[in-house]
Amino acid sequence: MDSPSAPGADFTTLFHFLPIGAYRSSADGQMIHANAQLARINGFRDVDELLTHARADADGWYVDPQRRAEFRALLARDGAVRGFVSEVRSRHVGERMWVRENAHVVRDASGQVLFYEGTVEDISAQMAQQQAIDEQQERMRALADQIPGMLFSLVVHHDGSRSYRFVSSGVRELYGVEPEDVMRDATLIARMLHPDDAPRLQVETQALLEQSLVLSGEFRIRLADGRVKWVHNRSIEVRRDSEGVHRVGVLLDITERKRAEDALHENEALWKLALESAGEGVWDWNLVTGEEYLSDSMLALYGYTREELRGEAVALDARTHPDDVVGMSLARIAHFEGRSRVYRNEHRVQAKDGRWVWVLTRGMVIARDEQGRPLRMVGTHTDITEMKQAEEQRHALEAQLRESQKMEAIGTLAGGVAHDFNNLLAAILGNLVLAREDVGPDHPAQESLAEINRAAIRARQLVQQILTFSRRGTQVMERQPLLPLVDEALRLMRSLLPAGVRLTTRLSEQALPVLVDGTQMQQVLMNLCTNAWQAFEGRAGEVTVTLEAVTLDAGHALQLGAIEPGAYARLSVADNGPGMDEATQRRVFEPFFTTKAPGTGTGLGLAVVHGIVKAHRGAIGLVSRPGAGARFDVYLPLAAADVAPQADAIAPAAAPLEPVRAGLHVVYVDDYEALVFLVNRLLRKQGYRVTTFESGQAAIDWFAAHPDEPVDLLVTDQNMPGLSGIEAARELRRLRPALRMAVVSGHVSDALIAEAAAIGITEVMAKQDSMDALGAAIRGLLEPAGA
Repeated sequence: MDSPSAPGADFTTLFHFLPIGAYRSSADGQMIHANAQLARINGFRDVDELLTHARADADGWYVDPQRRAEFRALLARDGAVRGFVSEVRSRHVGERMWVRENAHVVRDASGQVLFYEGTVEDISAQMAQQQAIDEQQERMRALADQIPGMLFSLVVHHDGSRSYRFVSSGVRELYGVEPEDVMRDATLIARMLHPDDAPRLQVETQALLEQSLVLSGEFRIRLADGRVKWVHNRSIEVRRDSEGVHRVGVLLDITERKRAEDALHENEALWKLALESAGEGVWDWNLVTGEEYLSDSMLALYGYTREELRGEAVALDARTHPDDVVGMSLARIAHFEGRSRVYRNEHRVQAKDGRWVWVLTRGMVIARDEQGRPLRMVGTHTDITEMKQAEEQRHALEAQLRESQKMEAIGTLAGGVAHDFNNLLAAILGNLVLAREDVGPDHPAQESLAEINRAAIRARQLVQQILTFSRRGTQVMERQPLLPLVDEALRLMRSLLPAGVRLTTRLSEQALPVLVDGTQMQQVLMNLCTNAWQAFEGRAGEVTVTLEAVTLDAGHALQLGAIEPGAYARLSVADNGPGMDEATQRRVFEPFFTTKAPGTGTGLGLAVVHGIVKAHRGAIGLVSRPGAGARFDVYLPLAAADVAPQADAIAPAAAPLEPVRAGLHVVYVDDYEALVFLVNRLLRKQGYRVTTFESGQAAIDWFAAHPDEPVDLLVTDQNMPGLSGIEAARELRRLRPALRMAVVSGHVSDALIAEAAAIGITEVMAKQDSMDALGAAIRGLLEPAGA
């Protein structure tokens, strides 16, 4: 290097400045010159140490011994070696490294080799980096080969042509070609496009060049063997440069999925057809877009056209009854959140003609996304309007049955109370008669006794109302036209109308024959009219009475209280007063229930009406609402022409006017001590010999103990604790077969009369209103026997 005649001596400074190793060696391989970088590459402290210990062609430099021969062969053949990359060992420390070598031969004019010159560049870092890149690419390629379908990287050139830079091995399974073939000829797979889908390629290419797009779509390909596959394409843009648009993406084989979808669509068509034929309305709801398919039968159910509902779920939801929206929404949410396996709800939807249609809707979510959010839901609508109406009717009938049972129970209770109260009044009135006789007509106590008598009479009238309500009062049923009875009652009421109340009538011209107790039926009309004008509370108003013939079908008859369907007379009393709420309507027929101020009503008027109508095998209905008045409708069955009059009780025989023969023996049995005492006094005053008992068993015991004692008449109360009157009479008939007997009851019925007749008792008497009446009845029984 320091010889002034050496070639290149003028570049000595540059030689040592080079960042790569440089050397010159003799023809026999001896190192002549080297720079500091080459010394460092080989692990020597300086150039002198390198020149002392190293030869350019020393053995062991190359890790692969073959590389030395390859290097020398290239140098001999070409006179130069360029970019010769090899793994070598440092000559001094033996560490491996990668180097890139360049060398050439310097010859003299005769061609003899003067020396060799070359460079050595440490490229270990670059090689490590490249190796990492190669390994990464290999891993990515292996990963791409594991992903179903074909992964690709391509360039869409500005002229519309395409070049693939990477194609995964999945192209073999999808297209049946090799990745290298596609990268060599980009039109190879484009030519496999189905003819019907091929035009889309040109459109998509133009769109990709004009703007950045995320492509996602489906198309068909036709393979060489004629098979058709469905392919899903998804790709995105990576960058744009002068070469074109760089994109990466994936092609997936979705043939099986499309076949499954086709099968599903076919199955959907079948189940929709099946449900349609079963009368079910079918719906299919896209929960993402809000679109909803409604079947023809579902549209027919509500009377709308497809255009009117616009194919949107909100259009039908908007027609749902406001009271049902919350329940419907909660049921949906419960199903969406997985708390209920099936969505099920009953609600009302307004049809086009304004009707509210009750529907049972059932459905199920059949598609969800990866987070579990519902995507699609299908189901049915079933018209349950008739079922709901029947259910409402059933509830109404159940309520009516409970009301009827309650009224029956109250009636039984009222009848029992009235019976006992009647006994008390009989004792009071009887003793009043005796007391007034005892003190004489001029006694000062007569005035007080008269007041007691008037109060007792008013109490007795109240008892009669209670007995009428409980249907235990005496009825005389006769076939007679209803129109004259109504006319007569209306004439009486016109004189009783309060000021400001107008009475309007709409009466049928037909006589309308019915089997009724005329007096009680007039009481019904008077009670209803009185109730109507009392509702005005001193204000002006109108009461309308209507009488007409109607025919009840089975349904209407059942709603009114299980009466028989057929022809009826309907007597209606309507007012334009304040009306009643539902709570008041439920209690309006209860005895002693009243909305009037204390002291202004007994609460028995409508209860009595209810009892009378029921006893006439009729029914009563009420139509009212607050602010719209009230209307009571009384239904009485029209009587056939051949119906005979009926009586609920045997009328007592008229008492003779002449005095009774003294000494006739009467045995009287009643559990009420005060009444026994009173009857004893009364009959003795009339000249009878009287024996009284307070139980049927006591009477039986007396008759058994006195077989020879003459008795002309036995009178026994029916309703007594222990033995009833009939039971006591049956035993006494065994002891005295010829004994004349009479049974007294506060409720004379056909069953009681028949039971008495079975043991030979023909005298069944209703309890008399006064002691005088009782005495006359007993006289009527005894005189024929004693004549």
